[in-house]
Amino acid sequence: MSMEMEMEKGVQRWLVNISKWDPSPNDFSIAMSLLPQQHHSSITKFLKIEDRKRALVSRLLQYALVHQVLGIPFHQIIINRTAQGKPYLESHKKNVKFPNFNFNVSHHGDYVAIASEPICLVGLDIVSCFIPGKETVLEFIHNFSSYFSSLEWEKIVNAGSDDDILDVFFRYWCLKEAFVKALGTGVGYKLDHVEFRHKDWAEIYVKVDGDVLKDWNFWLFELEGKHRVAIARGDPRIATKNFKKTLELTDFDDDLCKRGLHLLNPRFVVRTVEELCSLFHEAIS
Repeated sequence: MSMEMEMEKGVQRWLVNISKWDPSPNDFSIAMSLLPQQHHSSITKFLKIEDRKRALVSRLLQYALVHQVLGIPFHQIIINRTAQGKPYLESHKKNVKFPNFNFNVSHHGDYVAIASEPICLVGLDIVSCFIPGKETVLEFIHNFSSYFSSLEWEKIVNAGSDDDILDVFFRYWCLKEAFVKALGTGVGYKLDHVEFRHKDWAEIYVKVDGDVLKDWNFWLFELEGKHRVAIARGDPRIATKNFKKTLELTDFDDDLCKRGLHLLNPRFVVRTVEELCSLFHEAIS
């Protein structure tokens, strides 16, 4: 088996539609009990059941994916977060085939998703393309004008109809979020310094402070119910200091980095909560 084929096993894209899961209180408690106790309070702190579902499914996805891809027993999986909030696998060092295995999760609207990479950084963001409250489209987007470059803002406001304006706004927004999440930065990153260019939303690339960043790839997907998903894959050598500490391999040649960058980007595999829970039950039994 070629090195690329082996590495492609570490490239995963999973997606759960939580609107199709309507658990009873008992079912919810059973699903949550599959996770380490340390995660329970970060789920139950939410008052709304939809928010609790998103938090629970996000963590189920992380543990299930790590177990299935790396073969680590559930009780040995340790997932923590950096000071900037990016989740990482702590228990993998020195003992798995993908020393830089990292993942990112996102949830919004009806969907919760996870993406993983064996070599490169990965960032993921989902947006539900709806406006909360009673604002008009222009009123809503102007709340965020400072996060976009002048070129991006021009593309947004001149997109056409209200629906077109909102669609272009959310495309740029989730690309920016996916990028900074891949880097492992916090909320303080100056998004207006990050400018995305594209050709009809293909061949997407990014400029930071006017300079094109090489060794990065970006993809946009459309999901049912007016949801957008962006994935960023990039050079691990420019990760933030805190996230770089979570990677085993940060000093390697350009050839290995390019191999990681040019791995196939698969479409999302739709999973159900029942499937995720069954992975836990099968492993335990």
